[in-house]
Amino acid sequence: MTAELRTVTDRSFEQEVLTAEQPVLVEFTADWCPPCRMLAPVLAEIAREESDRFRVVQLDVDANPETQAAYGVLSMPTLMLFRGGEPVRTLVGARAKARLLRELSDLV
Repeated sequence: MTAELRTVTDRSFEQEVLTAEQPVLVEFTADWCPPCRMLAPVLAEIAREESDRFRVVQLDVDANPETQAAYGVLSMPTLMLFRGGEPVRTLVGARAKARLLRELSDLV
C-alpha cells in the first residue's frame, strides 16, 4: 500500500484525524518555517513506510488557525499523534526519521 503525506484543513480535521480508525500523526506546519521544510521529506517517507500502522498528515497553521488555536500550537513544526480522537503525544521541532519513530514507537 502506497500512502502519501496528505494535507488537512480546519474543515477536514475532524473527519481525517479525530474519527480516523488508526493513529494519525499531524504536523502543524507553515510555509515560512525552514525546519518544517527539512522535516517534509522525512514525513513523506514515514507516510509511505508506516501506512499500515498510522497515517501522517500536515496542517498549514496560517491557513487553518482554528485547529492550531484549539490545540495550543505555538511553535512550528509541532508533531501531534492522535489516537481515538485524542492527542497522545506532542513533539516540537524537526528530528531525524529514526528518532521520530523511536519517540512514537510505544504509541503506534
